[in-house]
Amino acid sequence: MITGVSMNLHEYQAKEVFAAYGIPVPAGRVAATPDEAVAAAEALGGSIWVVKAQVHAGGRGKAGGVKLARDTAAVRDAAKAMLGTRLATKQTGPEGLPVDRVYVETGSAIEREIYLSLTLNREKGRIAMVGSAAGGMDIEEVAEHSPEKITTVNIHPAAGLQPNQCRRMAFALGFKGEQIAQFQKIAMALYQLYLDKDASLLEVNPLIVTKAGDLVALDAKINIDANATYRQKALAAMRDTAQEDPMELQASQHDLNYVSLDGDIACMVNGAGLAMATMDLIKLHGGSPANFLDVGGGATAERVTVAFKLILSNPRVKAILVNIFGGIVRCDLIAEGVITAVKNVGVKVPVVVRLEGTNAEKAREMLAASGLKVIAAKDLTDAAQKVVAAAR
Repeated sequence: MITGVSMNLHEYQAKEVFAAYGIPVPAGRVAATPDEAVAAAEALGGSIWVVKAQVHAGGRGKAGGVKLARDTAAVRDAAKAMLGTRLATKQTGPEGLPVDRVYVETGSAIEREIYLSLTLNREKGRIAMVGSAAGGMDIEEVAEHSPEKITTVNIHPAAGLQPNQCRRMAFALGFKGEQIAQFQKIAMALYQLYLDKDASLLEVNPLIVTKAGDLVALDAKINIDANATYRQKALAAMRDTAQEDPMELQASQHDLNYVSLDGDIACMVNGAGLAMATMDLIKLHGGSPANFLDVGGGATAERVTVAFKLILSNPRVKAILVNIFGGIVRCDLIAEGVITAVKNVGVKVPVVVRLEGTNAEKAREMLAASGLKVIAAKDLTDAAQKVVAAAR
């Protein structure tokens, strides 16, 4: 089971899916060794290839993860330099992601580069097609410094993507003549792919115009809604767990919703909304959350113990805040889990506990009688203040 927001595909996997929908992509082959990379280049033919590190992150080119090769010796050198390393980009952080494969692709004669994506516009409740003539660079930078260069088309869910919307985007991106028809075909295919594959994001950056005037997806990014992977078995089989945060992966195996953050105060909460509010209050009182962790409405003593082990595997954690509102879940069961975890896991950092709801009074009595150094809080503000103080 995947419990995160989305499951990402590698570029080579995304291009396989693109090609199946008739979206033009350069010819390419994946390789796991330098020898395989050379064999891929020879099989592809030509005299110019691009060797690309396969990681779940953008900004590879600036980080040395994309190399142009004009002979097979250069292909081998590029693959050798990338494979077995960790590539750090602006999106990965300093720790980087492991490079276990490279994608060897035929070189393209580029006239200009376009940005194109489909994603969910949560504000409008519609799929949005987003395009910019300023492709091949971080779209976030374009949005910040030149928002006028971005065109957005919101797609009505009942009507679907319409030809006139495709033409509007094509004109905004500067396409002319036959390129407009090419773009409409690509846009329609992307929209159908988005629906068929339960995507949360499709991104082509860049969509290039070649010297011959043709449109080609030079890069491809597909993110799948993690809640839909049960019906996207072929895509779920493409999952590369080596690209995922180890703690988030461990959490998903226990049906826990966990996201690593950069702070030093671990949070264990039931309910996503309450978890967000808890992190907000920690920040408000001068602390920094180490994680988002929702143990769910059906939290049990066993899951609480697993959650403790998970958050304590983070060496940055200086204090833990347990914030449980017992609606479906009984607070005394959570208290049992906290007591068991503190005893068995060997918790050596301060633990602040706020329990409200079903059997909350009994839970507080259990914690008080346990003899453990658990700091009780009377409300959420009190809990946030106490855990921030304990972490200092």
